[in-house]
Amino acid sequence: MRQYKLPESVLVVIHTPMLDVLLLERADFPGFWQSVTGSRATADEPLADTCAREVQEETGLARPAGDFTDWNYTNRYSIYPQWRRRYAPGVTHNVEHLFGLRVAGRFAPQLAPREHRRWQWLNWRDAADVCFSWTNAQAIRLLAYRAARAGGSAEPRPLEQTAR
Repeated sequence: MRQYKLPESVLVVIHTPMLDVLLLERADFPGFWQSVTGSRATADEPLADTCAREVQEETGLARPAGDFTDWNYTNRYSIYPQWRRRYAPGVTHNVEHLFGLRVAGRFAPQLAPREHRRWQWLNWRDAADVCFSWTNAQAIRLLAYRAARAGGSAEPRPLEQTAR
């Protein structure tokens, strides 16, 4: 029996304290740049565990679930037609949860060749401009907003703590 992807995923913006962002180029669509993304393995898998699994699979970086910052922000979007075959019949939308992962500095990821071809680190403005997904571009801009709201802090606090 075929195993379908769940229509609930994470998007992890990996960034440095200077807001340089890691982007990966999709293997199945050259020219399509994105942050780390991935679906929950099971409906009850904690989202931070999904983040840790996907980051390790896609970049080789092993980080505990507690290192990922839940931005408490979700997007619901229409799944691109070319990827709908991965989901159960009739599934047309995905719910994406945004997370951040601050790393001390740029590193050379070990890519999963079936998923990604190349990688690059860009400042947040340039990274947002090259993402093919509007939700990914929005997430990177949200990173900069969160950092500004936290007073330029290297580790942006959750929005609920910074809202006035």
